[in-house]
Amino acid sequence: MTVHPHDDRPTPYSCTVCDTQFPTKRNLNIHTVIHAAEQSYSCTECDKHFSNQRYLTEHMNVHKSRYKCEECGICCQGTAKLTAHRRIHSGEKPFECTVCGKRFTTSGNLVRHSRIHFEEKPYKCYVCDKAFSWSSILERHLRVHTGDKPYKCSLCDVSFGQSGQLQRHNGRVHGIGRTYNCSYCGKMFHSDHDLKRHVHIHTGAKPYSCRHCSDSFRQPGHLTRHLLKSHNEGTWFTCSYCRKLFHSDHDLKRHVYIHTGAKPYSCRHCSDSFRQPGHLSRHLLKSHNEGTWFTCHICQKTFARNASLKAHLLHHEGVKPYVCSECPRRFSYASNLRRHQFVHSEDKHFCCGLCGKYFKQKAYVIVHSKRCSDRLESTAV
Repeated sequence: MTVHPHDDRPTPYSCTVCDTQFPTKRNLNIHTVIHAAEQSYSCTECDKHFSNQRYLTEHMNVHKSRYKCEECGICCQGTAKLTAHRRIHSGEKPFECTVCGKRFTTSGNLVRHSRIHFEEKPYKCYVCDKAFSWSSILERHLRVHTGDKPYKCSLCDVSFGQSGQLQRHNGRVHGIGRTYNCSYCGKMFHSDHDLKRHVHIHTGAKPYSCRHCSDSFRQPGHLTRHLLKSHNEGTWFTCSYCRKLFHSDHDLKRHVYIHTGAKPYSCRHCSDSFRQPGHLSRHLLKSHNEGTWFTCHICQKTFARNASLKAHLLHHEGVKPYVCSECPRRFSYASNLRRHQFVHSEDKHFCCGLCGKYFKQKAYVIVHSKRCSDRLESTAV
């Protein structure tokens, strides 16, 4: 019997496609993500893919509107998920964590949450041995190794590894899909998850707590960076061009476009390409009149997004909804607040590519790099 290279246990479960063997049936099921493109069950309504017929059948209930919420009209896959969804409107959270007292709408969410306290990571990647608390995160992680991008845009043929990325792409680039507006500043988001994370800026909530110390954070990425810098927990991703550090592989890939000149977001009307999806959206508006301009009734300035217009109007009204959590300063724009917060931070993530010196803000790097370049030129002369 074959032994898996990363495990001493026997591997009786064999993949019928590539003959790779695994110690448990669950590991084999997770492995089948690799072959999703060749042998997946596809939805004819939305191009989603599933690993077996049962998951596809449950998903089709969403399109048939069999289990529909009377409050918001969202359709669920079954009775259990509809019951759990209704708790969002009622506020009911019957499942309580015995360690920290946090409550949840479903028992599954409670089980997954409890792994944070006990540091349980039962889902292990068979390629790099990285472990995860949730199977869904492992499945997404496996796509880093396989390159699988099962979520394909039906309008421009761009593919994504996660459904949320496709959802945001459809909203930003094509202007389709449901939108969620912030009740504080009017900013628009293309997913409920993004809106919830944004609201923390206004409320000051910091739901992500460090298990090693008393620090808390508004976003999971901030907690990840804290664990890396303060407790040496996790992995840094280093740019091979300028040695800048990133806490996620995704952020590193986006950064590398600056050095390589890669422009993965292509216009379907002409040969122009762009590094960021927002740049493509503005191009479609300006060059091909695709989309909607939003005009300020006070100064007639135009914006590519309604959320940008609403934020601009706050500037005219003198409203500053973004409050710094470290000092009393207030700002009209979230971007101004983010730049200001570097004043209170000791982090220096922006690196000069010429001398390797790090700075808190990107603007400082630009000025410093120009000085470095001038010095090198004068030295050469």
